[in-house]
Parts: sequence; structure tokens; C-alpha cells
Amino acid sequence: MNSKKLTVAIAGATGLVGRTMLQVLEEHNFPVGNLKLLASKRSVGTLIKWKGNEYRVEELTHDSFNQVDIALFSAGGAASKEFAPSAAQSGCVVIDNSSAWRMHPDVPLVVPEVNSHSLSNHHGIIANPNCSTIQLVVALKPIHEAFGLKRVVVSTYQSVSGAGQKGIDHLTAEIEYRNPTSRISPHPIAYNVVFHTFIDDSGFTEEEIKVRRETRRILELPDLHVAVTCVRVPILGGHGESVNIETDKPLILNKLREILSSFKGIIIQDNPMENEYPTPLQVGGKKEVFVGRLRIDDSVENGAYLWVVADNLRKGAATNAVQIAEKLVEMNSFGFTKIYSW
Repeated sequence: MNSKKLTVAIAGATGLVGRTMLQVLEEHNFPVGNLKLLASKRSVGTLIKWKGNEYRVEELTHDSFNQVDIALFSAGGAASKEFAPSAAQSGCVVIDNSSAWRMHPDVPLVVPEVNSHSLSNHHGIIANPNCSTIQLVVALKPIHEAFGLKRVVVSTYQSVSGAGQKGIDHLTAEIEYRNPTSRISPHPIAYNVVFHTFIDDSGFTEEEIKVRRETRRILELPDLHVAVTCVRVPILGGHGESVNIETDKPLILNKLREILSSFKGIIIQDNPMENEYPTPLQVGGKKEVFVGRLRIDDSVENGAYLWVVADNLRKGAATNAVQIAEKLVEMNSFGFTKIYSW
């Protein structure tokens, strides 16, 4: 990695993902020279320790990004829409974890193992995909390259931390038989499963629409048939996905296992007779995407099943954002043409 030290800002530094971003920056030894921690007015003055030093959180404003090289945003969609353009106009590269910019035609939507080439055309804002999308496309990319994807059916098993601290607080309160002060669903989440937010009368949730659209965009397969059902389950961390695929070319199980295990960022754990398969608890704190339960589906001509698990706060959010930043350093891709259409 380039040894030049960079000025890095974290917008939303006091949140669950923001704090994880700080951990990942340290673990990856990212070349941080100066660090700015930003958040809303109510968090101003909060002290956060990083690499033995104490940093005071500042208010996120339009003037926060002068002389900043990279800003990792996890302050919510509204804040990203308001402040990311100001950061980019200041010459700062924004890597945004919200859904605000993911489908904007001038903003690349990036998973480094899958489509890092799209970073060469950024205009100062880069979108981090949805947590469930990230682990899905990492598993699908080598399959498409080897066999050609025809159809993908995915059902998610998503932890409450995907909804941030509010989700964790909701679940822990109910487990402790307390009334939650904040909720992620009108239904109980403890000892239950619930769905994400419904946005119209189509019957699909916002999360399901995100996964479908983002998967097509990242894989550059706009006509890929993708069927998604997203479910929130009562665990604190980690997302699992049951994935069924149909391909253009015949699938051979050993070949499928071989191409997945050789793909960067994937770890295969697939020994069912010894009860060896990835679980959300097991992958906690890991940066890779774990795949197991590989099976041929003989109900279609070329079909297979796989089980995909990742830490949603790490690979599903903070780690992917830092990996994008690392790729920018590797490509020396900090200069960009500013646009004014945002």
C-alpha cells in the first residue's frame, strides 16, 4: 500500500458502523495521518480512543471536509444526501454506507473483489452496497464467471445489528423482559422473525428491492432474474443467506467448490457430515464471506444450493468500505472530475 499518510474523516463516528470502521482502519493499518471524527450536534464533544490517542467528535457540517482525503460516511441517508456532495466538491472522496447514492448513475457501487474496475470513473462519491448484497455478490461473481448466471433465488436471515444500535437495543430489551425504548418493528423481535419495512402495495420490502437492484448493478447483469425474500431473525450479529442458483452451463459440484474456494475473500466450510458449515456466530469479527452446504439442485437443468454467511458490520459494511479505500490508495485514484448534478 502507498505509504503516503492521508487525512481521513468518519461521518457518523459514534454509531455502530462508524466505530467498527475505526476498528477496521486500525486492524488494516490504513495510512491515516490525521483523523477527524464527525457526527450530529448531539454527539459533539464525545471522546473516542483510537490507536492510543483520544479524539473529540466534531459536528458534521458542509465545511468539515477541507483538506480531507477520504471520508467514510455512516451517518444515515439524509446526512449523506446533504453532506456528501459538499465533501466531494471540497476534493474529498466519500465512501458512503447508506442507500442514498447506490443507484445514482454517476456513483459507482463497489465490492472490491467483484467490480473494483468501476472505481476508475468515480466523481468523488462511491457507494457501499447493502450488507446482504455484498456477501451475495462475492459468492455469485465466480459462479457467473465459470458457469453463467441465469436465475438467483435468495432468502436472507439477517441479524438485528443490521438495523444499527436500535436493533440491538430492541432485541436485548425484550430478552431481558423490558419494554424497548426504540423499535425496529411493531412486532416483537425476541423469539420471533419479522420482515423489513414495506414501502408500497407491491408486497416487497425496501430491503428486498435493494438486494435485487444492487445485485444486478454490481454484477453488471441488468436482466438477471433475481428473487429475494429478506427476513430479520433474533440474533445480534451476522447475516445468513440461503441461495439457489440456475446457470447457463452444467454445474459440477467439485468444480463449483473449486472456483468458490479459489476466489479472493471466500472461505469454504462444507463438511455437513461433521456438522461443519458457517454460522453467524462463528464468522463474527471476520472479513471474509463464508460459503457452505453446497448441493446440486436436480429440480432444474443446471441448479445448485449454497449457504452464504458474513459479519454484516464487517464485510457487510465497515470492512468493505475500508477495502474500497485501500483500492483507491492502490490505484492512486484520488483525483476526479467534479460534477454538479447532485
